[in-house]
Amino acid sequence: MAYQSLSILQSLRTLAFFALCSPIALAAETFPSLIDLPNGWLPEGIDTGRGPVLYSGSRAHGGVYAVDLRTGQGAIVVPPQTGRVAVGVAVDERNNYIFVAGGATGNGFVYDANTGESVAAYTLTTGAPTFINDVVVTTHAAYFTESNRPIVYRLPLGPGGSLPTQAQVEALPLSGEWQQVAGFNANGIEATPDGGALIIVNSASGVLYDVDPATGFALAIDVGGASLTMGDGMLLHGNTLYVVRNRLNEIVVIDLAADLSAGNVVDVITNPSFDTPTTMAAFGNRLYAVNARFTTPPTPTTPYQVFGLVR
Repeated sequence: MAYQSLSILQSLRTLAFFALCSPIALAAETFPSLIDLPNGWLPEGIDTGRGPVLYSGSRAHGGVYAVDLRTGQGAIVVPPQTGRVAVGVAVDERNNYIFVAGGATGNGFVYDANTGESVAAYTLTTGAPTFINDVVVTTHAAYFTESNRPIVYRLPLGPGGSLPTQAQVEALPLSGEWQQVAGFNANGIEATPDGGALIIVNSASGVLYDVDPATGFALAIDVGGASLTMGDGMLLHGNTLYVVRNRLNEIVVIDLAADLSAGNVVDVITNPSFDTPTTMAAFGNRLYAVNARFTTPPTPTTPYQVFGLVR
């Protein structure tokens, strides 16, 4: 699939601006169910931003692709970045900034979704091995998971989402009931609407944790013995938590207690379109997941898709 024209990119930016000025009908049931990303894109993280716009990062070169969910048309909003990758993606709608987890680079990146410009790059760690996997943005901070060590990185945010300096980057040790085991550990991350708690899934152990965003102190969430191994991206909607289990090609739906002490698995979503889904986003009455296709050898012509499910 060829990259789309500048006119489409401009329309996406106009759409995002329009979303701030007037309501957009959430008739997402009429939106396309399958959305093509550029061939060879190597997606991992997705998130929705202002209006019906979805952003997908590329593990191939760190670029970000923006899609109009109403039409499925899209364009590259952040061009390929030398020496960078994009794993987890989160959008701060206050300033329309895209936060990106930089994988093995040990970095976190911030881009302006309006212009595609690189706004900031943060060195989260110089240690090795490292894998900065996912990111979530709250009113007061952006949090990045580290899959190889028991740490969460915190970028404090100022009024209106203003960015910190490099010196303000914090490394919060995961403590309490957190157990670091062999393999990929901290992966997907979500936050409660008030930012008062983080939810992190440990891909290797399959345990879900309630984490204090100020200290990193973690308590295991009792999910009735259900295993969340290979847990990847997550999406919190009210008390419902969706957990993507990538190589198992399923999405586990958990009804969480208000205090996050426990949860019950109420559904497991499978779909013939799943091909190692990794992360999720939502708009209107639709859930969106992206196929990372980890089991398919990547080539410049390998196709990738985002698909929508009515919830």
